[in-house]
Amino acid sequence: MLGQADLEVEMDDATFDAILRKRLKYLDAEAVLPDDAPLQELGLDSMQAVELLLDLEDELGIVLADDAMTAETFATPGSLKAAVAAAASDVEAVA
Repeated sequence: MLGQADLEVEMDDATFDAILRKRLKYLDAEAVLPDDAPLQELGLDSMQAVELLLDLEDELGIVLADDAMTAETFATPGSLKAAVAAAASDVEAVA
C-alpha cells in the first residue's frame, strides 16, 4: 500500500484524452477532441459519466469532490479536465 508521500498523480493530456475517448461512442478514433466539444453529443450519457468518473479516479489516483459532480463538469472535455486538475492538485497538496 502506498503511503501519502509515495502518492503521485500523473495526468497529461494524452492520458486524459485516452480515458475520456473510451466513453465517447460517437467520436471517431482519429477525430480531434476540442476542449469545448459537447460530451453529451459524443455519447456521454449519465451511465457513461459514472463509468468515466470511475475510470478517471482509478487510473489517475484522484477523487473528484462531491461539488464537482455536476452536469457542467461533464459538459465538455475542458470543464472535466479542469475538475480533474483541481482534484489532482488536492491529492498533491496532501502528499
